[in-house]
Order: sequence, then structure tokens, then C-alpha cells
Amino acid sequence: MRVIGLYEVAAVRAAEQALWRTVPEGGALMDRAAAGLAAYCTRWLRRAYGARVVVLVGAGDNGGDALLAAAHLARRGAAVVAVALQVDRLHARGAAALRRVGGQVRPLDTISDLKALVGQAELILDGIVGIGTTGELRAPADEVVEAANDAPGLRVAVDVPSGVHPDTGVVDGPAFRADRTVTFGATKLGLTVGRGREHVGELEVLDLGLAPHLPEPTALQLTDGDVAGLLPRAGHVDDKYSGGILGVAAGSAEYPGAAVLSVGGALRMRSSLVRYIGPAAYGVSGAWPEAVSADAAPTDAGRVQAWAVGPGLGRDKRAAQVLTDVLRMDVPAVVDADGLRLLARRRELLQRRSSVTVLTPHDREFEDFGVPLGADRVAAVTELAARLGVTVLLKGAATIVVEPDGRTYVNATGTPALATAGTGDVLTGMIGSLLAAGMAPGLAAAVGAYVHGRAGQIAARGGALLATDLIAAIPAARDSVAPD
Repeated sequence: MRVIGLYEVAAVRAAEQALWRTVPEGGALMDRAAAGLAAYCTRWLRRAYGARVVVLVGAGDNGGDALLAAAHLARRGAAVVAVALQVDRLHARGAAALRRVGGQVRPLDTISDLKALVGQAELILDGIVGIGTTGELRAPADEVVEAANDAPGLRVAVDVPSGVHPDTGVVDGPAFRADRTVTFGATKLGLTVGRGREHVGELEVLDLGLAPHLPEPTALQLTDGDVAGLLPRAGHVDDKYSGGILGVAAGSAEYPGAAVLSVGGALRMRSSLVRYIGPAAYGVSGAWPEAVSADAAPTDAGRVQAWAVGPGLGRDKRAAQVLTDVLRMDVPAVVDADGLRLLARRRELLQRRSSVTVLTPHDREFEDFGVPLGADRVAAVTELAARLGVTVLLKGAATIVVEPDGRTYVNATGTPALATAGTGDVLTGMIGSLLAAGMAPGLAAAVGAYVHGRAGQIAARGGALLATDLIAAIPAARDSVAPD
């Protein structure tokens, strides 16, 4: 697989140190980063000559990167003003380079109307703080960021948006809201998860040659090429049984639609047999005559290779018995919705299992298992997966999948339009179908989330998204992924 590695700061710093030892001149790496950043900015502006650029500059190397990139732009004819938040800690080489080519470096306290200055800029570069700084922005950085966020120009973050924790994505206060972020050397985990993801905009990774010096990544992000290679596809010798049979235990007299959606997600995800059991059998047969449906117990379902259980199941004695029956079977299972609420009170069912289990909670369902979610979502999911010995998929703007051994995936697809009733039920069926096809639990969850997110992006183009629209878009989502 050609997955994207997501790294914590300590790993990136160590790789930079290793690379620096191979570079003859100490500043060469910073110069390479600045030149690449300037090239991106020129491309996005469609020109440099005459462009009005404001650079927000803090202390240290991040400010140096921004100043050196600004010098490249000024050399090409841009009108550049660098706003120095800490003049006594300004990166001397970067400031000198900018001044040599006609750029201005002005202390913040000499600017009478910062909002007017940034409001006139076509490009605002955020070089206030980088990966070496965490926690809430202090004055005056917080006020500078808020002024920049109100400006209409293109906002570009240098390495990481100021105010975003580079490891966790935690945002404790005001943070730069970038339209685009150029990160150096490797993708920082905090740019892909938590509230930090909302501040990144479009992400570009500038290759500095760190790859040979980087360790195993903290987390992985699948690409179209990865998913295309992993998706099960029917061959000439396949039949309806060879792709794996999924059992779906979902829905109730009160919530029959959840069963219809789960079965639909499973059927659209791949070509194979789906067996539905439960009180919504009549509705499932009407919506999906391709499924084998019966109002029966899981123990009477016949042969299955995996189960999807929980959506719309209810929480009464019947539902509890259905969950118990499913989890006592020696096949993989994905558990969602009501199944999770029941399982949180019956965790001993997991201890008795000999096969793999995938849990797919949203935030409130997650916390039912006794692990506080907090701001560091990856850490919380890692703790729950290890504690229960299962694969956990935490839904959200950035869906996170963690296996019991800590292997982590962060999903890159999706849209806010997916935050609507029934879309989680569809995801349950999709993951279940991949488990039935024999895919490993972590990959089944990660691939299912990827295609689900892509289908949501496609379906949302038509306006308000319904879960049934999402099901209809799954084939197009599968077709949209192609090898890199």
C-alpha cells in the first residue's frame, strides 16, 4: 500500500536532525522549505508581481520560513509587509533577506490598524508559531490571528496553523483558519484530526527528503490507490456465495428503516449475499429483494461469514438476546448504535469472543464505555481499543480507526452533510460486507469509512443529503477510486 504516514512532532524533529547532518550548510533545509512555500503561493495567486502580501511573523524557525518565503515573493515583485510580533526574537537571517529585496518588516506595535492592513492583502502568510509550540495562543498572537481570520485574502499556514496542536489537533483558543496549509517534510497528525483539521484547509506536503530518516508513522491515511487495490471485486468464477455472506441483525418494529439502510449499504458495497434476520424483514424484502430476509433469530440465519448488528435494534430483552446470539458466534462482527448501548452494559460478551469485533460509536456512544473522549481523540480511541481488545471506529469530521495493537487509520474523505439520520446505519452494512469478504478488521473499517465518505461527497452535490442518496452513490464512490 502507498498510504500516507501521519507523524508526531518528535519523529519529524528527529528526522530533520538526521537530515541536517547530511546537508553541508545548516540553513539549506530552511531555504528549501521557503522556496517551495513561495512557489506554492505564487501558483495560488497566479502571479507574484504586484501582489499585496502580509506575513505574520513570530519567533523561531517558523517565522524564518515565512520571512524567507516572503523574500522570494518580494524578489518577484510582490509588495510584502512582515508584521513582527516579537521584534527581539525575530529570525535575523529571514528578516535581512526580506529587507534586501525591498520588503518591509514592521513591529506590531507600530501598526495602527492591523485589520485594515490584512484586509487589503491578497495573501496572508501565518508564520506566528510552528510545530515547536503547543497550547493556547497568548496575546498579542490571539488578536492577530482573529484579525487575519476576518480578512478576505488567501490565508496560508506555514507548516501548521498557529493555535493548532501539531500532535493532537487540539485547539484551545483562537487559531489561524487557513485556506491552505503547506507542511514541511511529513504530514503532522494534528493536521488531520480533531478541531485542528477544520483550520487546515487544503493540505500540501512539501518534500524535504525526510523519508529515509522517518520511523514508522503514528497513524496511516489511505489513498484512492490503496482503496482501489483493497476493494473486493467479483471475478469470472465468483458466485453469490464466494464473496462472503453477511448476516444483518438490525431494525425493529419501531425502527424498520435502520435495517433497510444497513442492508442497502452492504449490498451496494460489493456483489455477494446478504441475509437479514429480524422484525423488519417485510420492509427489507420490499426495499431490497436481492437480500434473503426472515423474521427469525440469528441462530436460525444459516451460514454467514460476518455479522452487522445494532442499528435500530432497540434495547429491550429481545434486542439484548439478538446481540448475545451474534457475539457468541465465531465470525467477525461490526456493532453499532443500539448494539453499542447494550454492549456497554454487557462487556463480558467481548471477553468470550474468539473472532474479531469492530465497534463504530459516535461521541456519546463512545463515552458509554467508560473512557472520557476529551480533546485528544486518537489517544482516547487507542485506550478503548486496547482495553476492550477490539477495533474501534470513532465517527466524526475525521473518522479514526484504531486496532487493539494500536495501529491507527485517519480517514481523509467525507463531508459535514453526512451528519444526518441513517448514514451510520449505511456504514455498518458497508463494513460488515468487507468483513464477510475476509478483510482484516482495521482495514475493513478504514476502507468502509473511506468509500462512505466519498459517497457522501458525491451525494451531497445534489443538495440536502439523505441516507438513501448515500446508498445510491456507493457504486460511483467505488468507481471514483483508482490506483495512484
